[in-house]
Amino acid sequence: MREILASAKNIYKSFPGVKALDNVDFELYAGEVLALLGENGAGKSTLVKILSGVHRRDSGTLEIGGTPRGDLTPKLAQELGVAIIHQELNMCRHLTVAENIFLGREKSFCGVLLNSKMEAEAQRLLDNLKIDISPRQVLGDLPISKQQMVEIAKALSVNARILIMDEPTSSLTAKEIDDLFRIIKELKANGCGIVYISHRLEELQHIVDRVTILRDGKYVTSANYADTTTDEIIAHMVGREITEQFPKISCKKGKEIFAVKNLNAGRLVRDISFTLNEGEVVGFAGLIGAGRTELTRAIFGIDPKTSGEFILDGKTVSINCPSDAIKAGIVLVPEDRKKDGLCTKLSIRHNLALPNSDRIGSRFFGILSSKEEAELCKKAVADLKIKVHDINTDAANLSGGNQQKVVVGKWLARKSRVIIFDEPTRGIDVAAKVEIYNIINELKAQGIAVMLVSSEMPEILGIADRIIVMCDGRITGEAETATQSEILTMATRFESKN
Repeated sequence: MREILASAKNIYKSFPGVKALDNVDFELYAGEVLALLGENGAGKSTLVKILSGVHRRDSGTLEIGGTPRGDLTPKLAQELGVAIIHQELNMCRHLTVAENIFLGREKSFCGVLLNSKMEAEAQRLLDNLKIDISPRQVLGDLPISKQQMVEIAKALSVNARILIMDEPTSSLTAKEIDDLFRIIKELKANGCGIVYISHRLEELQHIVDRVTILRDGKYVTSANYADTTTDEIIAHMVGREITEQFPKISCKKGKEIFAVKNLNAGRLVRDISFTLNEGEVVGFAGLIGAGRTELTRAIFGIDPKTSGEFILDGKTVSINCPSDAIKAGIVLVPEDRKKDGLCTKLSIRHNLALPNSDRIGSRFFGILSSKEEAELCKKAVADLKIKVHDINTDAANLSGGNQQKVVVGKWLARKSRVIIFDEPTRGIDVAAKVEIYNIINELKAQGIAVMLVSSEMPEILGIADRIIVMCDGRITGEAETATQSEILTMATRFESKN
């Protein structure tokens, strides 16, 4: 009989105005990878936070290692072998790799830190994971993908038997994903139980043994992965069948709206030229580090350009900062919506109204109109189907998909001409992705120029009408139709350094 590492029965958890978990059951066995699936807001994060001691359940029973547990704390959960790798990394960027790995568990003697001992132990962990990182490197100097590998090493340093991974591949390259899957398989072989949370359902076939699905805070089903299909999983997640994962409408290609000419900005935007037209979505593909996000930042005026020009509706526009871009009608839905796209401590109402304050009040006296503000917010919520009971709720309390809709909504209220989406569906569920795609289709039909940056190849192939590929800061290919292998070939056309 297989060893049960964690078991939860009839778990209830509520927050003010929200029932997060309602009679949820859960089991994790030693030596398995269990995919915990569901839409945003299904209760996945709440459940794993209860397992890791961050939240306390209202009722229900919880066993770790076969022993009933009362109220867990993060420290007790860690002592019991539970470790969690968050989607949004919780690391100290100013400390070294070794200092992060042993943070809160520093090795010392008579009050003196044993740095060399911690560095040696960190090096052993990194070597075992085949991760080429020096323990003396400052964490903030590493790319996000490497920081994520450090967090995995930190989890293993506490001898975790239960490892929870929340969207672990969202910032990784294809090679790094292969490395992660190799590590997962080794941990599984050593008897570790892994809870794997991901909206990238195509990944599951490579590592997952079982799936447990939640919907609206309730337990739906558990099944062996080999005995189910992706369509069945999606139907269980959303409560209905999704007939098309990548809905795409056909529009006649119209006039040129926006052009970038010979743009240079920093190391990763080098002599970039392209156009955006009415009635088409232009997708930007490439590997992580190709310069796609840097390109969006340069266009939006976040990063200064060294040369080049922007042409909107046939006229040259000067963009030296984001306010210049916004006034011109060029807006950005950024890659990190929580950090760069929202004020999470402000209400949904204020997030929608903030960039539109010049449109909802007196231009002469600077007085905002509460009535106009309410009408703007009501329209955005209705048009984008933002799921919220009260627009005065803090944006931090929304699911990822609804947060993304708020970011889009504030720009649509300005009647923008060009909308740039940078990784718009990262970290959101299948149903919410389809809603974002439908919003992009509506923008396309309205004649708004759409630039779509995505690291998900099926998404680019499924939604874009034209694909531009970048590598090492340059455009290395363009096509209206292409295969994944063709795009990958263009995405690896590095310049010879000889």
